[in-house]
Amino acid sequence: MASPHANHELGELISELRDGAFDAAPVAQVVVDADGAVVLANAQARSIFGLSPTDVGRPLKELELFYRPVELGSNLKRAYTEQRTVSLAPVTAPLPRTDTRLLEVHITPLRSGEDVLGASIVYNDVTRERHIEEQLETSKRELETAYEELQSTVEELETTNEELQSTNEELETTNEELQSANEELETMNEELQSTNEELETINDELRQRSLALNEVNDFLEAILSSLRIAVIVVDRQHRVQIWNGESADLWGVRADEARGQHLFGLDIGLPLDGVRGALRRVLTGADDRVDVELEALNRRGRTVNVTVTLLPFGVSADGVQGAIMLTAPLDGRDGRDGRDGRDGSDGRDGSHGSDGRDGRDGSVGRDGARGDS
Repeated sequence: MASPHANHELGELISELRDGAFDAAPVAQVVVDADGAVVLANAQARSIFGLSPTDVGRPLKELELFYRPVELGSNLKRAYTEQRTVSLAPVTAPLPRTDTRLLEVHITPLRSGEDVLGASIVYNDVTRERHIEEQLETSKRELETAYEELQSTVEELETTNEELQSTNEELETTNEELQSANEELETMNEELQSTNEELETINDELRQRSLALNEVNDFLEAILSSLRIAVIVVDRQHRVQIWNGESADLWGVRADEARGQHLFGLDIGLPLDGVRGALRRVLTGADDRVDVELEALNRRGRTVNVTVTLLPFGVSADGVQGAIMLTAPLDGRDGRDGRDGRDGSDGRDGSHGSDGRDGRDGSVGRDGARGDS
C-alpha cells in the first residue's frame, strides 16, 4: 500500500502533467469560472489573442477577447442555459499578433453535478483547412471548365476543318473572279485615261471662263466706281455681296471687311433702322423701288443728308434674290468728307478750287477754308 507521501507526489505529478498538457494544446483554449473571470489561458490563446499572465483572474468582459472575434456574453449564457456545447461557424478574426485567421469557436459549460463551475472556450484555427477546401473547389471548377473548354475546342477544330475546306473552294472561285476583275480594271483604266483627258480640257475651259469672269468683275467694279454713288448689294439674308469703292469712301469700311457680313451688323454712319422696313418690302416683292431720305454721318463724322434708293434684283418665279441699295448725297456733293468733292478741287454742286479755298457758291474746300462767293 502506497504511503501518503507517495500519493501526494503522484497527485502533484498528475496536476503538472494536466497543466502542461493544457498549456501545450495545439488549439487556443480559455477557461472562465461561473462569475465570468478568466481562470486559465493556454500558450496558444496567449499568443494568438495577446493575453498576459496578469489577465488571468480579470473579468472576461474587461478583455477585448470578450467582444472579438465573436461576442461571448450571449453565447456563454446560451451554453449555460441549454447545458450543451455551443459551436459557432468559422469567423474571420483580425488578430493583434498574427495574420487574419478563420476560427471555429466552441463554448462548453463545465459542471459538477448540478452546479455550474464555468466554461471552456476553444478556438479552433481552421484557416488552413478552409484554404485547402477553397483551393480544392477552385481546382475542381477549373478542371470542369478545362474539360468543357477541351470539348468545345475539339468541336471548334472540327468546324474549323470544315470551314477551311470550304474556304479553299471559295479561294479558288475568288481567284477566277479576280482574274476577271483584273481584265475589267484594265478596261476601266483605259476609260479613266480618256476621262482624264476630257477633264483636262474642261479645266482649261473653266480657267479661261474664270479669267473672263474676273475681267467682267473688274469692269463692273469700274462702272460702279465711275457712278460716284455708294452701291451696296445684299442677298435675301441681308448679307453684303457687293460693296463698291464709293461705299468704302463714304462709310469708312473696306470692301473686304464688309463682304459676307450682315448689313445691319456693320458699324457705319448710315442709320440702317431707317431702311430696314423698305428693304423688307423690296425683298418680299411688295415694292419695285423705294426711296428714303436720311441724315447720316460720313467716315469723318460729318453730317450728310443722303437719299437711299432700294431696288430688287434677280426677280424670278421663285421670288427676289436680293436688293441693290444706292446712296447719294441730297445736295449733289460727293459727301465723302461731308462737304467737298473727291480731290477737293471740284464738288458736285459746282464748287471749285484747286486748293479747296475757292468755291463758286462759297462751299468749303478740302482744307476747310471758305471760298469767296
